[in-house]
Amino acid sequence: MTDIPELTEKDFTAAISARLRRRLIQGKFESGADVVALRRFVRLTQEQFAAAMGISVHTLRNWEQDRRRPDGPALALLRIAARHPRIIRENLPVAA
Repeated sequence: MTDIPELTEKDFTAAISARLRRRLIQGKFESGADVVALRRFVRLTQEQFAAAMGISVHTLRNWEQDRRRPDGPALALLRIAARHPRIIRENLPVAA
């Protein structure tokens, strides 16, 4: 029998429902809360997520606070992040 690690509070905080994830994969971001949920699902800070996506932290905060909505290429990147969160984490710039 394998050792299954206990879920932590961090795991529960990052979890999103399958229904929400399917909607995000389709690019249907209804509010800033969806962007926040995706970022937490990928388990990155605002600074890390913005760097991985190639956008400014200011832009990300505008999305998360419903001042702006992602569109075009940004929406495509968010869809990829929802479908393949590991790719976004691997895209983090490495400190030289």
